[in-house]
Amino acid sequence: MSTTSETFVALGAVDPELITPFLAPGQRFVPDPTEEDLATADAAIVRAAFTVDAAMLDRMPALKVVARTGVGTDLVDVAEAGRRGIAVVITPGSNTSAVAEGVFAHLLATVKRLSTLTALVREGRWNQRGGVTVGDLDGATLGIVGFGRIGRRAARIAAAFDMEVRAYDPYADVPAEHRCDSVEELLAASDFVTLHVPLTPENHHLINADRIALMRPGSVLVNCSRGALIDLDAAHKALQDGHLGGLGLDVYHPEPPAHHPVFDHPNTVLTPHLMGFTQRAMALTIQAAVQGAAAVLRGEQPPALATP
Repeated sequence: MSTTSETFVALGAVDPELITPFLAPGQRFVPDPTEEDLATADAAIVRAAFTVDAAMLDRMPALKVVARTGVGTDLVDVAEAGRRGIAVVITPGSNTSAVAEGVFAHLLATVKRLSTLTALVREGRWNQRGGVTVGDLDGATLGIVGFGRIGRRAARIAAAFDMEVRAYDPYADVPAEHRCDSVEELLAASDFVTLHVPLTPENHHLINADRIALMRPGSVLVNCSRGALIDLDAAHKALQDGHLGGLGLDVYHPEPPAHHPVFDHPNTVLTPHLMGFTQRAMALTIQAAVQGAAAVLRGEQPPALATP
């Protein structure tokens, strides 16, 4: 166990109580680092919304490892870190269940029309309840774009609702009974669609007007992955003309987002990129980040590293 004095700093808000139990003797955590703290930091625990670019790395010349609380590295210059010999630790799996549960929170809120029905009761419009169509998950088909940890977890939850599952992922092993050979095939076969893929130049606006047109009338689209995967203008138009029955968004581009007209549609459910940040998930994520960073400082291989 290391007894060398080593400094961990937070880049973004991190609860010290989640960090300190996992520090070794001689290691300290600074939740609100000064420039002096940054200059001598050995490890940085980085929250999702914090940018770590070349300018930020210049302020941390002693840095040996960046530990990202999550798997997305959109705001971390992984290539520049690599050029400086700085490892970038990621924490896959720690919020898998939380995000998958968030997908179903969005689905249920949308399909069961919870916000609309809440307003009816709150505003004393009980006699209008017959005009609201409430749907079902049971017997419907869930299309999952991206069959990694979260996609597979969503499939298991779907089974508990007696849903059919279709999945598309050109890189993952998708069971034959669920497999689709293209996004287009999946969209045409699904009542509800959830996205679980990283953002790349190739899949920017993966769900655009042409692909929304392939979806079943009245289908619901949920995005708890990356905001730029959906063309919101196209989604808004589809909601307005009734082709899209609902839209659930936990992610946006950029974040925080500028107001978009789709936010005002009654069949849109919005959350501020928090579905993966439950109390339990955050504790697991930060624990994994600290332990991964500590492994690097000991000269060991951490469980997961980002690559450029």
